[in-house]
Amino acid sequence: METRNQPMHVAALNIYTPPPGSGPDYVSKLLHEWGEYTKAIAPFNLRPVLRMGLWYWEEDKEFELDYHLRHLALPQPGRIRELLAMVSRLHGNLLDRNRPLWETYVIEGLPNGRFATYSKIHHALADGVTGARMAANAMCRNDSEHKVPPWALPFVHHPASRSKTAPAGLLQQLGSVARASRYILPGIGSGLWDIVRASYADGATALPFQAPPTPFNVEISGSRRFAAQSYSLTRIKSIGKATGATVNDVTLAICAGALREYLSAQNKLSKKPLVAMVPVSLHGETDAGGNQVSLLLASLATNEADPLKRLDRIVKSTTEAKERLAKMPRLQKLAHGITSISPLGAGMLTGSAEKHPLFNLVISNVPGPRESLYLNGAKLDEAYPISIPTHYLALNITISGYGDRLGFGYIACRRSVPALQRMLDYTLNAIIELETALGIGTHSAAVAKPIAKKFARERSWTDTTTADSRGLSNHAHFGVIEQRLHVHDDQHALTHRCQSQNKSGVDGRFKLRCLLDHGRVQVHDVRHGVNHSTNHLSKQLQNNHHCELVVFHLGNIELQTQIHNRNDYPAQVDYAFDETR
Repeated sequence: METRNQPMHVAALNIYTPPPGSGPDYVSKLLHEWGEYTKAIAPFNLRPVLRMGLWYWEEDKEFELDYHLRHLALPQPGRIRELLAMVSRLHGNLLDRNRPLWETYVIEGLPNGRFATYSKIHHALADGVTGARMAANAMCRNDSEHKVPPWALPFVHHPASRSKTAPAGLLQQLGSVARASRYILPGIGSGLWDIVRASYADGATALPFQAPPTPFNVEISGSRRFAAQSYSLTRIKSIGKATGATVNDVTLAICAGALREYLSAQNKLSKKPLVAMVPVSLHGETDAGGNQVSLLLASLATNEADPLKRLDRIVKSTTEAKERLAKMPRLQKLAHGITSISPLGAGMLTGSAEKHPLFNLVISNVPGPRESLYLNGAKLDEAYPISIPTHYLALNITISGYGDRLGFGYIACRRSVPALQRMLDYTLNAIIELETALGIGTHSAAVAKPIAKKFARERSWTDTTTADSRGLSNHAHFGVIEQRLHVHDDQHALTHRCQSQNKSGVDGRFKLRCLLDHGRVQVHDVRHGVNHSTNHLSKQLQNNHHCELVVFHLGNIELQTQIHNRNDYPAQVDYAFDETR
């Protein structure tokens, strides 16, 4: 399946803060220390070789550390915007099949001395869970501990790292095949049955070929776009507690809300619900490493406007799928998963997957460590997973936990999925939408923790707001301001005045978003900044469900808004400033 436009590697982006008093040469010293370990052990010393039409692993006798370990620096001004752009380009490059299939990049240039590592490894060597375990195995639990680099560190859970045993005899091999077939054949049968019954089955279960065509189900190019953000795990657990849903189901609902808003903004939201393929780890049922994954299909209920009803439909869909898998032994699960998506290859070859997709996208949830981790004294601040877009699956979402945060990593074909960074806004909107519907949360933490939190602290803002008693909340978090306003009736036009003073001169955008089913919004915007003349902009919106006013500025900003709502549902108006990305 691997082609130039379809690399098959997974990766991780980690962002670190150097230890206190380490000095500006910390990264150089770290690389010098790592450079002493010129010998790699399995699986980091294995390269693929093709013999008689079959691929095998072979030790690379000419292993070169300098090829696999690389040192880069961000261009000025060294924002997260530049880091994500660099990672997007790196993730689109193929791994060299003449060498062991991994690369690690140490990237300097973030503000306050922070640095990042981007590490990628071919999916043939490790799935997401195995990769996460290998990464955690290389990290330290305290800032005084030091470890050798990952390629020199034994990982006992990977098959290639185990001691060699004598090959089984012919009778023993035949016996193993016979025992395995007891589970594999029923799995193949159940997978085929899912394909056959998809055309007439009803209920909550999502089945192959029930997904509608979407902009994600197209051929892709080799260019990539990566966007990432972390969100509070406590908030997501609170939503789950209030609804009886698992964290995994809540994250699916958040992704569904974000996808619904993204497609609605492009007028491409289907009347049928999107279907996600959700990998299911089987590592808990075996001590084998490598790839141990089955899958389930989940309806995302993106055709449902009510966020709680959407979540309920997602829970029913995943519950039915998980109950079926729970009754199967491990080998049967593997066979069932592979068989149920077996038409995917034919659909990619013939192009039929564009009009008749098996499913619309892949959403993975990879468990991560809850405790703080360190890299030879440097504290791991943020961790983001990066997965694989493929032909006719142009968007892939991977969620990974670290500490009290969940990191959402969106990787997509740059050409097929434009404005991917907007998914970060839409993800936050989906979280707040669920909280608002449940009546939980004060929204005092409604702004997602910025991936560039250290840089955001450098900005200095003051804010003044006035409004009536119908509800206004102001949120200031590391320099990012968001205000939310709810208006319930048209008896009195609500006037809201927002003033923000930018003392740093950091270029950014001030956004006003309005969710209004029926009514009108009038916005008076005045910009005052250095070398900027006064400019007046008035905008009136009639019967518009969603609108956005974006103002790029370097100086101060003042908005005066009048909202008239003629619907039973509250209107929602957001103001936010964020760094230009």
